[in-house]
Amino acid sequence: MSFIEVNETPLYYEDYGPKDAPVLVFSHSLFFNSDMFQHQVEHFSKDYRVICYDHRGQGNSGRSSLENLDMDTLTNDAAALIESLGIEKCHFIGNSMGGFIALRLAARRPDLLHSCVVLGSSGEAEYKKEEFQPLVTQLQKNGAEEVVDTLMYIMFGDASLGSMEFERERNYWRDYMKKLEPSIGDAAHQVIHRKSVLEELEGVSVPVLAVAGEQDHAYTIKLSENIAKAVENGRCEVIGRAGHSVALEKSPEVNKVLEKHLVRLKVRQGT
Repeated sequence: MSFIEVNETPLYYEDYGPKDAPVLVFSHSLFFNSDMFQHQVEHFSKDYRVICYDHRGQGNSGRSSLENLDMDTLTNDAAALIESLGIEKCHFIGNSMGGFIALRLAARRPDLLHSCVVLGSSGEAEYKKEEFQPLVTQLQKNGAEEVVDTLMYIMFGDASLGSMEFERERNYWRDYMKKLEPSIGDAAHQVIHRKSVLEELEGVSVPVLAVAGEQDHAYTIKLSENIAKAVENGRCEVIGRAGHSVALEKSPEVNKVLEKHLVRLKVRQGT
């Protein structure tokens, strides 16, 4: 297990692939950990250096107080991780909560990024805040076991929830979420109380790819389209029969979209 101290907090990370290759950094969703990108690691680590990490307050990383789990602090953590690992620039890829961080890096630390990819994410303030607040309160009081079915519905699309082919992964993550302690409610609180970053994205020249799941129960396709429109060099792709956890639910399709994105940038840069 590898840890690195950033902003007085130990972050857990995994580092795969050749150290001199182009770098992909993956940033996970709320209620998950870095394992949600295992299929991307398997696919890309032969040709890329692939780094996955756990946010403070989640996974194997250090716990933190409610006020230090906000998106600005998590963005500073991501920037510090990249710099501490001696990475000049990377492609930063985030699912949902990881996408909130990716967009803030694109706006505030473009010097660290070759590109920004957001999956099942949003650049706007939480439009379901009132709907999600009772769930957050329940999480803060009792953890996730009593509400795990609600979390599964939010985090996965209808096809994934009913698919026998996805049963093993679905059961793995259901068991993982059931064990989440009340501290996960603090992270969820900061997610739904985040501020919009769309205004900061105006004029951003970092290439941004927004990937939406057709069956996302949390964020609409329109939210991904709004991200792509906000930047100078944005694109939006929709993955059919995928929900909010699109990197997990439709990993082959997502990997193809990421491949095309990376090849497109290589051609543009003449490398």
